[in-house]
Amino acid sequence: MNPAAGMFPMFPPPPPPEMPFSYHTFPAPPPPFYFHNAAPVPVVCSVWASNFRDESHNLRRMAWNARYVAVNVQYPGLVHHHAGKDHNVLTVEERYSVVKANVDTLKPLQVGVALRDADGRHLGAWEFNLRDFCRLADPCDGNSLKYLDDRGLNVDELRVRGLSAKMLREALLCSGLLDARGGRSWIVYAGAYHVSYLLKLLTGGAPLPEDMAGFVDAVRSYLGDQVYDVARMAADCPAMPLGLERITAHLGFQSPLGSPCLAAAAGVHALQVFMRLKYGELGGDVERHQGLLQGLH
Repeated sequence: MNPAAGMFPMFPPPPPPEMPFSYHTFPAPPPPFYFHNAAPVPVVCSVWASNFRDESHNLRRMAWNARYVAVNVQYPGLVHHHAGKDHNVLTVEERYSVVKANVDTLKPLQVGVALRDADGRHLGAWEFNLRDFCRLADPCDGNSLKYLDDRGLNVDELRVRGLSAKMLREALLCSGLLDARGGRSWIVYAGAYHVSYLLKLLTGGAPLPEDMAGFVDAVRSYLGDQVYDVARMAADCPAMPLGLERITAHLGFQSPLGSPCLAAAAGVHALQVFMRLKYGELGGDVERHQGLLQGLH
C-alpha cells in the first residue's frame, strides 16, 4: 500500500486499452498446491546500510530462480496535482504529466521486492530502507508522512540507518532480475507510481521521459513486456473488495513476518493475490492485464 492510499484518488480502472505489448496465449498449467492461503507465511528482511552487503548477496542468489517479481515503493505523498480538472476526466497524457511531476520532484523512502519461482513458491522478500529523503529539506506531503509514521515507518531513522538510492540501484542492476532472458513477470498493485519510482531508481535519478510513449519504451527496456497490475485483475472479479489489504484479508492470506504494513509486505501480498487470481478467479487468463502502462491505472 502506498502512502497516498486512502488520502488521494488513485487512477480509476480505465476501459480495456489496446494491448501495448505483444504476447502469446498458452494453456494455463494446473495451480500448485501452495498458491493459496495455506502456504507458509513469508518472512520479510528489512535492509539497512549495516546488512546491505549480505542481503544484496542473498537477493542475487535468489534472483536467478525468480519468475515473478513484485515491487512496491513507499514515497512521501503527492505534491503536484492537475489544476482546474477533475482527476477522473484527465487523459492518459495528463495523468502521466502528474505522475512525472511528482516522481521527478520527490524521493522514495522504501522499496519492497518480493520473489516467487516458476511454480509460485516464495523465494524471499526484502524491504530496502533509503536514506536520501530529509524531512526538513525535501518536498513532501505532511499527511502522507503521518500516515506512514502511524504504520511504523520512522522517516528520521531512515536518514540515520538507511542505504542510498545509488547503493540500491547497483544492487538491482547486478542482481540478475533485469536480465531479459529470465522471462520474468513484474507484479504491482495500482502500479503507476511504483513503476515510475523504480524507473527513477534504475536510471540514477534521471527525470522520467517526457511523454507516455517514452515512458512505456523505458519501462519495457528494463522490465520487459510482462508487467501486471493486480488492481486491474481484481477489478475483473466482482467479488473482490477495493484495496490490496482488503483483498488480501478477503482471500485469507496472512501478513508476512518482519514488516506487516509496509513496502515489502505490499509486494508479498501483491504476489499472493496475483497467483490466486491467475489460477483461481481468472483461470489463467492474465495476459490482457499487462496494460497498466497504457492506461496508467
